[in-house]
Amino acid sequence: MKIAVLASGRGSNLESLLQAETENRLGGAEIGLVFSDQPLALALERGRAHGKKTACLSPKDFDSKQAYEKALVLLLNKEKIDLVVLAGYMRITGEGLLSAYGGRMINIHPSLLPSFPGLDAQAQAVSHGVKISGCTVHLVDAGMDTGPIIAQRAVPVYAEDTEAELSARILLEEHKLLPQVVSWIARGKVLLAKEAVRFVDEKSL
Repeated sequence: MKIAVLASGRGSNLESLLQAETENRLGGAEIGLVFSDQPLALALERGRAHGKKTACLSPKDFDSKQAYEKALVLLLNKEKIDLVVLAGYMRITGEGLLSAYGGRMINIHPSLLPSFPGLDAQAQAVSHGVKISGCTVHLVDAGMDTGPIIAQRAVPVYAEDTEAELSARILLEEHKLLPQVVSWIARGKVLLAKEAVRFVDEKSL
């Protein structure tokens, strides 16, 4: 299975996937493309450092979101991508990307969805005084962080936590969860469809 990782910033979750691939922990999945919408994204440097093909398309160079996503889909198709992994990709997916890769696109989000979707999830968790937060990998649909949940990991939230402290704690779990889910998908333990997730022999996960 060939995957593309889309990231807009540092690419720390990308790094966890690259490391997992090096250690044969991705269930046979291969990272075939590292893509960013930001030319200076550290994620691109991480990809190149691991010898991966990288690409960047800046939305500012296109007349519309539709045109941008059309170019992105053409790029993904050219690389024969089977699964798209959004790992800190800070753009809302549009109809173009969803129509081409619906049911083959996952996202990682720093909260226990459906709580705190969208931006600043960690700050929302701290301000609401929740006692448990975490991260979620879910199938991408047309909503914002509303797709079917594949897996979650929980972390405690302490009374004295700052947003930065909670973010760091959650990020450690993201780095464990995302490679695990990609491995499940690659090994056929999780089957994805456009609006559904099905587990095969869930007890063996």
